[in-house]
Amino acid sequence: MPIQDTSSAASLPPVAFIGGGNMASAILGGLIRQGLPATAVEVVEPHEDARLRLARDFGITAQAEANAALSRCALVVWAVKPQTFADAAAPVRQWTGDSLHVSVAAGIPSDSIARWLGTENIVRAMPNTPALVGKGMTGMFARPGVSDEGRGLVERLLSPTGELLWVEAESALDAVTAMSGSGPAYVFYFIEAMIEAGVDMGLSAAQARQLAVGTFTGASALAAAASEPLSVLRERVTSEGGTTHAALTSMESDQIKAKFKKAMGAAEQRARELAIEFGRA
Repeated sequence: MPIQDTSSAASLPPVAFIGGGNMASAILGGLIRQGLPATAVEVVEPHEDARLRLARDFGITAQAEANAALSRCALVVWAVKPQTFADAAAPVRQWTGDSLHVSVAAGIPSDSIARWLGTENIVRAMPNTPALVGKGMTGMFARPGVSDEGRGLVERLLSPTGELLWVEAESALDAVTAMSGSGPAYVFYFIEAMIEAGVDMGLSAAQARQLAVGTFTGASALAAAASEPLSVLRERVTSEGGTTHAALTSMESDQIKAKFKKAMGAAEQRARELAIEFGRA
């Protein structure tokens, strides 16, 4: 079952973020709203504009390079681009040997992270962009060296972003990436199609957007609250010979479901390829 940890972040130990971009900001914003003081955060961010934004939004003074201040942080969040992880790890490693490392960098296998950082205390997390509004879905994998206490710390760290789900095999993160990591793009794609169809049928763009977004929001909330299978919810909307039946029959005729499953398989395959590519350094 997904985990929803609502405990306060105020009692977290000092946290370091390597990288201060959108995902780091999503996590940081949630933690600070839950009471983590800005003084309990260290950020290493080489880009000046991102450092200025962190200071403006959160009152955090980010550093351009890793330094001894990182040694006070029991948690280190890796929010760097996958292709820069290995180079970023080298100057950080000397200060964080006893820390618990949480990587939200897509595609980097934990074996590579362990090699670059010289520790087994590593959790990989695959969040998605709705984390920016506290409605994310994050899959997580912990290496055997992570204690139960460490898992609890990670849950408290990430719970402000939305729902959390542990997987026991790291390979399952490829499926997580294909489903929830890439999933928001699929939803946006279908919403765009609904809006375009609505405009083609005579609605204004604003009307079509409100109807499409509201329908996805409401249907998702109903699916989350219902105890029945999704097929039952679908059948309740579908009357033989009615409008929904006509639409679904058209989709089945065009093999939309099969093609969508094929597309998700392509995303999973690409996740496996990226793990090999990014983990070579």
